[in-house]
Amino acid sequence: MPYTPGISLGGLSATLGSVALGTVDASGVAWVLQTLEGWDSPDVRAEFTDREGDHGAWASPVYLGSRPITLAGTIVAPSQALLEAAMEQLRAAAGLTDTQLTVWETLPKQCTVRRSGKVLLQYVTDVTASYSVMVTAEDPRRYGTTQQSGVTGLPVTTGGLTFPAAVPFAFSASGATGTIAAANAGTVETRPVLTVAGPVVAPLVSALYPDGTVRQLAYSQTLQSGEQLVIDTDARTVLLNGVSRRRFLSVPAGWPTIPAASTVTYQFQSGTYSASASLTATWRSAWM
Repeated sequence: MPYTPGISLGGLSATLGSVALGTVDASGVAWVLQTLEGWDSPDVRAEFTDREGDHGAWASPVYLGSRPITLAGTIVAPSQALLEAAMEQLRAAAGLTDTQLTVWETLPKQCTVRRSGKVLLQYVTDVTASYSVMVTAEDPRRYGTTQQSGVTGLPVTTGGLTFPAAVPFAFSASGATGTIAAANAGTVETRPVLTVAGPVVAPLVSALYPDGTVRQLAYSQTLQSGEQLVIDTDARTVLLNGVSRRRFLSVPAGWPTIPAASTVTYQFQSGTYSASASLTATWRSAWM
């Protein structure tokens, strides 16, 4: 039977690159999504070593592995020509380079995937075919589709703010204090990108956690007007105008990520006040 272009087919719905599975596209091709394997949970990497002369085992740290995902279903087209075009579109959508996969749950989530197996397409009739696509997300986290961000300048007080010796610290929500409150609504830590724009002398970014602990990123060099220092806390890269400057960044207590269901306050500081300097944080809530 003919399908109305633009309608949802109900049930599972996902978008792989340019292909909207679980909907009817503008050509009247129905993309039925029947299987979504691997979206529930990635594998884990862990080792357990038996205790000698005792019950139980010693456990290693546990890490999430990559996330293989299989999408499978049926394509129903108005004609054989449109079916063949749809099959080619799916082959192209399962890219060999980074491709965005979005699953339209009540709270939509996305991940970045690449093809990791054959794209299986089988004719059922001249206008119907079954499909199965295997892709893998190297980062196993499922991210919110809304990117969050915050920006602040240096504290208004000349010379910036200095942390007191004792905790906890108290900050105002005002941008004048040089702080950004970054909230993660998900179930696993997320890792922001921090961008410092000059001019600024030896910028310091400190993360205040709800338990009172602090993690700092200290850059020892001066940024000139127009220069940008991009700190990716996931890739652990430090780029000044696209050139690595990792050797100038000190990370004494670990990279400042945002824990699950938590808010971290990022504090921007410098020994010399600059009205034009800024810190921008961008992040997404993340789910396991």
